[in-house]
Amino acid sequence: MNGTDTGFVLISAALVMVMTPGLALFYGGMVRSKSVLNMLMMSFISLGIVSVLWVLYGHSLAFSGDSGGFIGNLDMIGLKGVDADSTMESFTGNDISVFAFSLFQMLFAVITAALISGALADRVKFGAWMVFIGVWVTVVYFPVAHWVWGGGWLSQLDPAVIDFAGGTAVHINAGIAALAAVLVVGKRIGFKKDPMRPHNLPLVLLGTALLWFGWFGFNAGSELGVDGTTAQMAINTQVATGAAMLGWLIYERIRHGAFTTLGACSGAVAGLVAITPSGGNVNIFGALLIGVVAGAVCSWAVSLKYKLGYDDSLDVVGVHLVGGLLGTLMVGFLATDGTGGWDQFLSQAIGAFSVMGYTFVVTFVLAFVIQKTIGFRASEDAEITGIDQSAHAETAYDFSSAAASHISAAAPAQTSPAAESKKVEA
Repeated sequence: MNGTDTGFVLISAALVMVMTPGLALFYGGMVRSKSVLNMLMMSFISLGIVSVLWVLYGHSLAFSGDSGGFIGNLDMIGLKGVDADSTMESFTGNDISVFAFSLFQMLFAVITAALISGALADRVKFGAWMVFIGVWVTVVYFPVAHWVWGGGWLSQLDPAVIDFAGGTAVHINAGIAALAAVLVVGKRIGFKKDPMRPHNLPLVLLGTALLWFGWFGFNAGSELGVDGTTAQMAINTQVATGAAMLGWLIYERIRHGAFTTLGACSGAVAGLVAITPSGGNVNIFGALLIGVVAGAVCSWAVSLKYKLGYDDSLDVVGVHLVGGLLGTLMVGFLATDGTGGWDQFLSQAIGAFSVMGYTFVVTFVLAFVIQKTIGFRASEDAEITGIDQSAHAETAYDFSSAAASHISAAAPAQTSPAAESKKVEA
């Protein structure tokens, strides 16, 4: 076993784990104050549900054997046959621990499911959401991860699809699933009528910082070892993210007349998304181009929900689907290792659009079945008063106590009639 590479993958897995709480804060700051706890919990619960399902059968379905290029098998159910000395050498060519690899991939599955939640903010039942992500990772994420990384049909194309760290399996997958679920669940009450501004932009900025930090593990860690490609992916991650932030802000300034904090954060995430599939195969100038294009195009794409009438609450479609699609397609021509060209672009397009088609149909059916059985959409009263109170019996901020303290401090001291009478007698 290579202790250095195994240790690096374990550290990268820890960085990827931090991304899910980072995503929770990023999304949580963008919603209204009455639903912030629910938004946080929609990400956090993925850490519980998906982690358990992954070790029970997810790893096996994604990375054990191959059934027609579509799915793995159950030979490694419950990580059967794996011990402290087991390595991935026979499967990936890397002599790292199977446990380290499995943990790393588990946390990819966790954040992919959590990404979808931003599109459904403010209006779904928490119990239904738990059912949704448990079934979704089983019938969508595990098979698609196998297609791309587990020896499935997309890795068997000639040339094989380039997806270094998750443009298809993570971002396109989550983005198109978000669109399908939104079409079933419907719009928030007051969509395009009531103001639905972020309630806490510092929280959004903090979440963005944690995502950016963790993304080095997400991207560079996908090399599964320490070498030149690891370093190349790391620096490309940084420069593409910076370029995307600038691209978003420039477009925003031209179009809307301001450089907003939310725009800077959204642009950074768009760059992180776009460089994810491509950063290990492009040079610095390719990374800069991918970043600035992703920033500007994703900034434009988020406005489509108002024109087309779908309520993607926190722009999962505009950032993750569009950003993932751009990064996946652009590497077809920008790859510098001799693989770029029309043949590679065609493979990239097949990979991107096959994932979009499969995931959209399966997710739409799943969301529709949940809606018609246990109900996916929260009640109108719950949505108006806030999902925090109805689903969790809690609120993020105790405004009543703050108001009471303010009134108490501002009001003049009061005395009882009996006390006043005693004062007079004295």
